Amino acid sequence: MNKLIIFIDMDGVLANFDKAHEKLEKSEGKKVYRPDLVLDFSTFEPMPGAIEAVKQLTEMGHDLFIATTPPWDHPESWAQKRAWVLKHVPQFNKRMFLTHRKDLLKGDILIDDSFSRGQPDFEGTWMHFGKDYDWDMVVNSVRTITNLPKNL
Repeated sequence: MNKLIIFIDMDGVLANFDKAHEKLEKSEGKKVYRPDLVLDFSTFEPMPGAIEAVKQLTEMGHDLFIATTPPWDHPESWAQKRAWVLKHVPQFNKRMFLTHRKDLLKGDILIDDSFSRGQPDFEGTWMHFGKDYDWDMVVNSVRTITNLPKNL
């Protein structure tokens, strides 16, 4: 089996940023153009299928890390993201990178929904989440890449 280094984005991949944004706009009664500057990242719900997919990828024996881009002008979000991790995926404790340049990460796979932080230049495989991949496709692709049986 090939052990892979896999980086997973938070907002829109592990944590449901869009749902939190929608709730904010509903409570404000207006469009919020920079929700990343006011949202409490610790309160986000997990994305559907994310927690189970992380469990499956972990059980396959891969090294998983979070790679997230916190808003520079909302420094409280950095601690909020850490609190979210400890609540929903505590196995990522001390396995989290805060970066605005995901192309500088060294690994095999990057699972990310954005393309504006160097994702297309990532040295490994970028799985464009939400566009080309969902969680089932990610897990099945990793299983295929590493030739693991389906029961893992």
